[in-house]
Amino acid sequence: RQEQVKSNCYARSAQIRKIRKKMVEIMTKEAGTVQLRELVKKLIPEVIGKEIEKQTQGIFPLKDTHIRKVKIIKKPKFDITKLMELHGDGDGDAGVTMVVQESEEAQNLLTASANAADADE
Repeated sequence: RQEQVKSNCYARSAQIRKIRKKMVEIMTKEAGTVQLRELVKKLIPEVIGKEIEKQTQGIFPLKDTHIRKVKIIKKPKFDITKLMELHGDGDGDAGVTMVVQESEEAQNLLTASANAADADE
């Protein structure tokens, strides 16, 4: 502000509530429309922080706006077709058979049940 004497200024509680509401609105809009990879690409160069600064200038002038924590609230739906599109059909690189058999203590339940299913067939 032009006529400001002090070096810093604090927002009032009503302004803080408006700023928080606007921030939540912007972050949910940005996070809800893109995939997780694109969201990370937006978070790293602070694109969302700059957008928050621009949108809240009418309420209170902000500077150095950063997003410091991101939390996934709802687990995304798992779509096997999209996973297969990303990773391909499996190009035959399934690994090699083990040369040395694993010890009895090292076998987990999944390996034991797979071996039991093979023995039944």
